[in-house]
Amino acid sequence: MNNIIWPVIVLGGIAVFFGIVLAYASKKFAVEVDPRVTEVREVLPGANCGGCGYAGCDALAEAIARGDAAITTCPVGGAELAAKLSVIMGVEAGSMEREVARVICCGDKNNAKEKYEYQGIEDCKAAEMLAGGSKSCRYGCTGLGTCVRECPFDAIHVVNGAAVVDEEKCTACKKCIAVCPKGIIELVPVSNKVRVLCKNLDKGKSTMDVCKIGCIACQKCVKACKFDAIKVENNVAKIDYSKCVNCMMCAEVCPTKTIYANFADRKKAFISDDKCIGCAICKKHCNFEAIEGELKSKHKVLDDKCVGCSQCSVKCPKDAIEMK
Repeated sequence: MNNIIWPVIVLGGIAVFFGIVLAYASKKFAVEVDPRVTEVREVLPGANCGGCGYAGCDALAEAIARGDAAITTCPVGGAELAAKLSVIMGVEAGSMEREVARVICCGDKNNAKEKYEYQGIEDCKAAEMLAGGSKSCRYGCTGLGTCVRECPFDAIHVVNGAAVVDEEKCTACKKCIAVCPKGIIELVPVSNKVRVLCKNLDKGKSTMDVCKIGCIACQKCVKACKFDAIKVENNVAKIDYSKCVNCMMCAEVCPTKTIYANFADRKKAFISDDKCIGCAICKKHCNFEAIEGELKSKHKVLDDKCVGCSQCSVKCPKDAIEMK
């Protein structure tokens, strides 16, 4: 019996001894961790997509807690996450509009011409090595779905030979942008409804030779825009989203329909008679002469002229104008 008891006592004593040593060492050599790191990590989405520029959510949590990264750095969490982080970090979240990826190409199988039949690996980068891909437009979407496979949120798909983003699912993680060999995917504010769907830098005739709806740099959009929000640079139209007010006039006049806008989303201004004081500020700021009325009288919107730019609503000091 003694042959068993003594070894048990010795082993038990050793275990207790090392337990005490480890407990002491854990206290003595403990590394202090900012408790906010844990709090920040708990509210981050956990996607580990790398869209923030850090290795993952753990690294971003540490950077935010240290003050090295802004609370708006996570593209997946958006404004809702920024609000939570502002409470944890005790800083103002500020305004943060959600962004989404958009493919600057509408060269699908119906619109873009093919210069050869590609039968290689289903990969855009591989196809790019063969004379820039099978499409005649060297700037067009290759359509082999490398971005689709890279997207961790199932937010981009190839439809009829060209990539299309599902804006509801897109988190702006930028993974599709990183892998696109054509560089034709970009982030834009989700509220901007107008988009140019071409990045062809060739002159008009050359563009039309390879795609039915490429930008021909005709400048009609530039002349139609009353907000200086669109320019033609290097033979292709480009929207300045900091100036664009979604009036959609550029899309209305585009002869090739390269500029897209969903006109069903176009709103109209409505003036509340109860709130209108007849200050005429709305009339003064309307670039389309769509508001009539004399000073100190109720003003009225002319439906047939209103294009939904909302500038009257923005400028109204009495919040008397609503966009519907």
